[in-house]
Amino acid sequence: MFPCFTGMMVNCCGLLTAQKEPVPLKSIEVELQVRDHVATVVSTLNYENKEDKPVEAVFVFPLPGDAAVCHFSAKVGQTHIVAEVKEKQQAREEYDDALSSGQQAFLLEESDQSPDIFSLSVGSLPPGESASIRLEYVTELAVQADDGLRFCLPAVLNPRYQPQGSEDVSVQVTSVPASLVPYSLSFSARVSSPRPVSKVESSCSLEPLQYLNTDQTQAMVKLAAGHKFDRDVELLIYYKDAHQPTAVVEAGQASAKPGTLMGDPVVMVSLYPEFPQSVMSSLASCGEFVFLLDRSGSMDCSINNSKQEETRISSARDTLLLLLKSLSMGCYFNIYSFGSRFEHIFPKSVEYNEKSMKKALKKVEEMQADLGGTEILKPLEHIYKQPCIPKQPRQLFVFTDGEVGNTKEVIDLVKKNAGSHRCFSFGIGEGASSALINGLAKEGGGHAQFITGTDRMQPKVMQSLRFALQPAVEDISVTWDLPKGVSATVLSPPITAIFQGQRSLIYAQLTGQCLEAAEGCVMVKYSLAGHPSQNQLHFCLKPAEDTGLTIHRLAARTLIRCLELEDRSNRGQQDEGVKKKVVELSIQSGVSSSFTAFIAVNKDSGESIQGPLARRNIPTPGFYGQTLCSSPRMRLVPIMACSSAPLNSMKMFCGTAGKASGRDKAGAPQQPLREPLLQLVSLQKASGSWMLEAPLASALGKTSDEVEKLKPASVNKEVWATILALIWLHGFKMDVKEEWELLAMKAASWLRAQNGPCVTECVEAGNALLGCSVQKDALGL
Repeated sequence: MFPCFTGMMVNCCGLLTAQKEPVPLKSIEVELQVRDHVATVVSTLNYENKEDKPVEAVFVFPLPGDAAVCHFSAKVGQTHIVAEVKEKQQAREEYDDALSSGQQAFLLEESDQSPDIFSLSVGSLPPGESASIRLEYVTELAVQADDGLRFCLPAVLNPRYQPQGSEDVSVQVTSVPASLVPYSLSFSARVSSPRPVSKVESSCSLEPLQYLNTDQTQAMVKLAAGHKFDRDVELLIYYKDAHQPTAVVEAGQASAKPGTLMGDPVVMVSLYPEFPQSVMSSLASCGEFVFLLDRSGSMDCSINNSKQEETRISSARDTLLLLLKSLSMGCYFNIYSFGSRFEHIFPKSVEYNEKSMKKALKKVEEMQADLGGTEILKPLEHIYKQPCIPKQPRQLFVFTDGEVGNTKEVIDLVKKNAGSHRCFSFGIGEGASSALINGLAKEGGGHAQFITGTDRMQPKVMQSLRFALQPAVEDISVTWDLPKGVSATVLSPPITAIFQGQRSLIYAQLTGQCLEAAEGCVMVKYSLAGHPSQNQLHFCLKPAEDTGLTIHRLAARTLIRCLELEDRSNRGQQDEGVKKKVVELSIQSGVSSSFTAFIAVNKDSGESIQGPLARRNIPTPGFYGQTLCSSPRMRLVPIMACSSAPLNSMKMFCGTAGKASGRDKAGAPQQPLREPLLQLVSLQKASGSWMLEAPLASALGKTSDEVEKLKPASVNKEVWATILALIWLHGFKMDVKEEWELLAMKAASWLRAQNGPCVTECVEAGNALLGCSVQKDALGL
């Protein structure tokens, strides 16, 4: 991953920044507490000033985009200071005033541009002094395709490309390769659930899972020592019977006023809709599919650490091949790609047929990571300006490594156009912005996927295509049946998308006198393929024990994000009312927002700290020395010793020298030999059939003569070839069935339409030729 820096870095040793300055951050300790599908994360950052002058340490770091930061405190010597949430400008002024008067102060603020980036300032740390910073946040865990719950501790902060013409910013922050990160990380996780924990997996090295009780509903796991900061710390947690709907009621805060969010009980409802099999078996064959591919320089880096030769862009090309082969005749499609500028294969979406598919695939094979920066806003605007095609629902697939600086602006645009499409997003590689990837899918009514570590992109993307082909769920409504005198105020945004087996979360504030023995019911109604459907859940109103205020804080975070979005859509209308609501809710709940910050001032430090402050920017692991535009106080600049190459040539440092551009000396794209599956798939026609030709025989591992010799005399060559391809897929590639299942269904459909004779004889002959024992029914014939 970090060999991308070859030839760029200065040799540093000891606890120094790339500017040869001492780094006051010594270690980070992270404790994760997972209860069912909610995570509480406590991070402790230990600082020590070994210089002979007072320092100010500034650390810009990533957090999950949907995290609710709810506690920030500092311990200096024996003094413990708990930070307060205040309006952001007021907090900044108090911080600056404290430093000016020689006091110690601590400031934690969220980026104005992206909610997954925070800045921590530790001010006036005297010579020889140590400080310990405690940061706590809560977050929901996303459900993955294989039912695992994904927790990600972002350890990599890639610089965010800022589009031309954006406002400048002021604070400098360092970004260095993993090998030069001058502080250590320890990480432990404790998992508990009503259901047994079946396993915990990670892309990082873990110590063995330890069960803490006999029924295996509690477990603990730790990160192995020596984490290299070359990847995010990702955990996948698996429970038995994970798809169980739940409702958890949490009592209000005793000291809070009844009738307020923090004073009343809050319920969190998790539903897993199950659609009838008759509906799921009839996937849609129509639609407009628009694929938007990131071709910025960073896409030329390797997708994981075990296969250095496979870059993000090459994996995306292979994935587009599978996607295009899986589309149905008669639908519409187009492919956009972007960097500092954008391109599209067709002026507008075209009907999917053999001619258009071939043209698109030829263009895809030529695509390289050669378009410079990461300006995603312009191509999205262009896509949304294209008129929708009647009776062809628009489905947008976005592939990016998520390194953009204007995250909120991009998400706002998707939300504005949510009524005309569904958006499926894919974060590629370590450090992809969770705020961007999750935000695109959430506001676009789609589904988000992350491809990290040793993940293959193809199965995750094909699962999202299956979601896109599911019938659109319409007329979604939520109703409550509660005891007399009790009412529910929904705090979550309206549910805009429901997918088979995927969790839908609802937060609601309960008002009125709740009887602990009483029961409530929530019902989600919707129309599926023209048929009314519903899912309901009965739950006890008795508050759960030992949840603290976790659910209240998650609910507050949800409501804060909705109000922030409303504020951005009202910009220019001189309306301060929404901002005021956010600030009040943030202060009341103790949850950070884009309008507030945590501020702590040590007023008991005795003598004022003398002398000018030395600024020390804490390095963060990342890929490039580009510009990060977050809040007006944050900036990521190229402070490491490197060449003066322009941004769009940074890709030349990724991978092995001479191979970065994927071209030979004549400038033609290098086409490496495809693996057998992709070789076979590339030969399929748009209709779903295969031709009986030498390349097919080669992909099957046979000669043309061997394939021709066993063909039943009365059988059409195209039918024979297609049956052979299906047998080979079922006989040799069942371990990656999710990657080819849709294109195989298209092939089977084509075969059934031919209504040809001797199908059984063909299958028997094909099995004999390929050494398989695949049943005719398994092929869908």
